[in-house]
Amino acid sequence: MRVLAAMSGGVDSAVAAARVRDAGHEVTGVHLALSRNRQALRDGARGCCTIEDSHDARRAADMLGIPFYIWDMSDRFHEDVIDDFVAEYQAGRTPNPCLRCNEKIKFAAVLDKARALGFDVVATGHYARLLDGPHGPELHRAADPAKDQSYVLGVLDADQLAHSLFPLGDDTKPAVRAEAAERGLYVAKKPDSHDVCFIPDGDTKAYLAKTLGTSSGPIVDSEGRRVGEHDGAWGFTIGQRRGLRIGDPAGDGRPRYVLDISPVTNTVTVGTAEELDVTGLSGIKLRWCGPEFIGRIECHAQLRAHGEPVPATAERSGPDSIDVVLHEPVRGLAPGQAAVLYDGTRVIGSATVAQTSR
Repeated sequence: MRVLAAMSGGVDSAVAAARVRDAGHEVTGVHLALSRNRQALRDGARGCCTIEDSHDARRAADMLGIPFYIWDMSDRFHEDVIDDFVAEYQAGRTPNPCLRCNEKIKFAAVLDKARALGFDVVATGHYARLLDGPHGPELHRAADPAKDQSYVLGVLDADQLAHSLFPLGDDTKPAVRAEAAERGLYVAKKPDSHDVCFIPDGDTKAYLAKTLGTSSGPIVDSEGRRVGEHDGAWGFTIGQRRGLRIGDPAGDGRPRYVLDISPVTNTVTVGTAEELDVTGLSGIKLRWCGPEFIGRIECHAQLRAHGEPVPATAERSGPDSIDVVLHEPVRGLAPGQAAVLYDGTRVIGSATVAQTSR
């Protein structure tokens, strides 16, 4: 089998490529150049796609004795991920760029190009499992809950899963690092990347301010009384507590949190922690990791990359929409986030949160 191994320059993708090679497949490594400023140096454990990462990926490929290429997808990444990220914040929503990158870049653009070049599958270092099911390959949680990445893969459809490999799904991160060290891979001790990869300093608000500029507006409480002023509604997220700059404390002295963001009126609404509780959501942009379900199902909904799954009832409300009733309240869920539905460890599919209900 001809396998294209996506190599980020980190330890996970290097070990994944090594395992596929050891299994006897014809492996070629590829590093995705996603940044338009790839000469930038890495800032600690933040960010990715730097010149150092491309060098690390090439060094790992050389040690494994596999061909290696760099594919420039910076324009596609900027359009499908970065522009989408900015537009979502501008519209008062909270996006997840990692899901969008998996959907649009790693398992759409890359897979399409790989198949056009004659490769059978794309292998990555994600921690998730592919198991044979009655309708084809099924996406399941990784064996190690602490490293499970099935949530960010919940945007993959059945055809994409049929042409994917996740060699690390049954392992823990310490075991993968130990294996990398035994193989003599330079990246064995390289730190994991964190935060949004195209904002290496981790300051999302400053990045958006530079991109969108400032636009002052009111901060009001849940009864509509003005309690402060902001310099850009896009700089807030649902559930945020710090950095509100509210002059007058709440009457009961309790902290206040962002409840709602209205880009139309440029207004941020704040309230108590209890007012953040969400018991239902409407989702759009449905993505199915296998057969679609029709009607109503009992499932679990995961609403953040490392969040706890919540028992839920999901019901189709249209060809590309779904209503989900949460059996336990979830605090701080925001439009734009992803709701990934599970049947046990199996990923059913995902939706983008359009509205929440309390």
